Amino acid sequence: MWHRATLMVWIGLLILLAGCATPIQVERVNPSDVQRELTSNVISTGQISPETQIVLQQRGLWQLYPNDPQAAIAILHRAVVNGEASPNTVFALAEMSFRYAEHTDNQPYYLAAAVYAFAFLFPNDRAQRPDEFDPRVRIATDIYNRSLTSTFASADRSRVVFSSGTYELPFGTIDIVFDSATARWGHLVLSDDFTPADELRITGLRSRYRYYGIGASLAADVSSDAKEAGFQVDPYLKVPVTALLRVDLAPRDFAQGHLHGRIDLYPVHDASEVRVDGQSVPLQGDPSAAFAYGLSDPNIWRSEYAGFLRGDFFDRAPSQLVALQPFAPDQIPAVFIHGTASSAGRWADLINDLQSDPVIRDHFQFWLFSYNTGNPIPFSALQLRAALESAVRKLDPEGRNPALHDMVLIGHSQGGLLAKMLVIDSGSRIWDAFSSKPLDQFHVSESTRELLRDALFVKPLPEVRRVIFIATPHHGSYVAGSRIAQLVARFITLPIRLTTGLTEIVQGNVDALRVNRGVQGFSSVWGMTPRNPALQAFAAIPISPNVAVNSIIAVQGNGPIETGSDGVVTYKSAHIEGAESELVVRSGHSVQSNPQTVAEVRRILLLHLAKMCQHSCGPASAPGGSPAAFSYPEWRMASAPGVLGAAVK
Repeated sequence: MWHRATLMVWIGLLILLAGCATPIQVERVNPSDVQRELTSNVISTGQISPETQIVLQQRGLWQLYPNDPQAAIAILHRAVVNGEASPNTVFALAEMSFRYAEHTDNQPYYLAAAVYAFAFLFPNDRAQRPDEFDPRVRIATDIYNRSLTSTFASADRSRVVFSSGTYELPFGTIDIVFDSATARWGHLVLSDDFTPADELRITGLRSRYRYYGIGASLAADVSSDAKEAGFQVDPYLKVPVTALLRVDLAPRDFAQGHLHGRIDLYPVHDASEVRVDGQSVPLQGDPSAAFAYGLSDPNIWRSEYAGFLRGDFFDRAPSQLVALQPFAPDQIPAVFIHGTASSAGRWADLINDLQSDPVIRDHFQFWLFSYNTGNPIPFSALQLRAALESAVRKLDPEGRNPALHDMVLIGHSQGGLLAKMLVIDSGSRIWDAFSSKPLDQFHVSESTRELLRDALFVKPLPEVRRVIFIATPHHGSYVAGSRIAQLVARFITLPIRLTTGLTEIVQGNVDALRVNRGVQGFSSVWGMTPRNPALQAFAAIPISPNVAVNSIIAVQGNGPIETGSDGVVTYKSAHIEGAESELVVRSGHSVQSNPQTVAEVRRILLLHLAKMCQHSCGPASAPGGSPAAFSYPEWRMASAPGVLGAAVK
């Protein structure tokens, strides 16, 4: 009986165990959790990937690796040198070396991680190249990119410094040649050290555009070959560049532990891909990070109110007209002119978005004009005209460049009024609203008479073929006419040249003046006051028929457009007759960064390019090989729902 009872107990126990948990189980969980587990890697989580764990298990190194990662790495390296390992092992070496370097800050292991990642991506045996759908391709590329930045980081890790020399590896050395001749962008010389773009967090810029590929993303300072005055590249500009280390993976050198490599630099806007071992490879790039880095300089933003109140603020600047790239003879200039108490930095989102469009980027070059926004509008427009004429003479002294004669002016608010001054034939209409006597009969010095003639008797600038007005007060701003604005205007100081000339005008010609506001009363605030007779005369002057006109108008709220405003300018003031197109955006006055504005400016620039290509572009310069290739992007931008839609009038 006892034996029988014991048997029954064992049988019951076995039945009980059979109903309990099995050695291998599965659990239904959220697919996102499974995805995170399967895609975990040294870049995303700091832990080695499941693929590398498999290599360690297969090689019997699973227990050794946590306690002595250097030994595990050395064992796998010998297997690769002896030809006993697959590409899986090479990838594992890249990931393990990077993790060890991150934990110990051991520079040779960063460099080793870059070498192993390069060997995985570009093996000597092309049959062993990883499949493009293999997720390890992106991981290996990121390891390579990050390792390259860390290898050449300065002591405080704030900069990246490249130099030729012999560098240590855990298994030997590598002789690296840095081609300093590649540290150029056009005529610009790039700095000797660089800022790693991957370590820059951006705030204040709506979108961050990145190009995914191989190479370390960097931001470079620039300096021209000589200190130059007049038109030049923006001195605050940071250039997005990509550094690429090519490694000679000759088996004999790899086995002996003495490799050779070469570092080249590529400006992002000039090169999007390179050839590596006969293979076309995209380059990593972070243009938005470099752009934002340059715009983070406080001096740019200090100019906004200083440039409004001090009429001579920009007099010490080498140039009021700057470019965002070295001059490209085959690209059309798009000139951005900011508004009152503003700066070129306010174009940031618009320019950042436009530069992300490869067609725009390849066919337009962006110029920025800065000016003292409290000065009289005709005087600031004269400075803009002089700056553009000087730039054209400097860049095209023989007048043979067609792109320079297809300029587009893009003006926001007061900047639009400056732009209009460059595309009208004023005759004496502005002057007649100001004076009852001809200019020749005025009692002023010849220098003042010449200034008045140049500023108020204007002809269209022949290089300008299109103007885009954004929230422009053609008939004035009711804010400028307010008591507060008129009070603020009293604090504006005009430059000595203007003060002297206005003194001559006001004191020597009292009987001839239709308007007499004293010396300080002729600032831009008065220039944008709706009841200003000179502004009314200016608004009535038509734009040259040789210039295409597009208008973007901001209106706040959901009320009727015709009676609306943007908080500064009414719709009726911003509306201009004869415009090729008019887009109304529901926005406040600072509409230049609105996504609808960006889409409309892009559409207009593509349209402008297509029209210019009909008479001046060759097949090689038009996207798609011919001007006809523009038909699709024009249609796509013009009909994008929710972007333009019924707001186009």
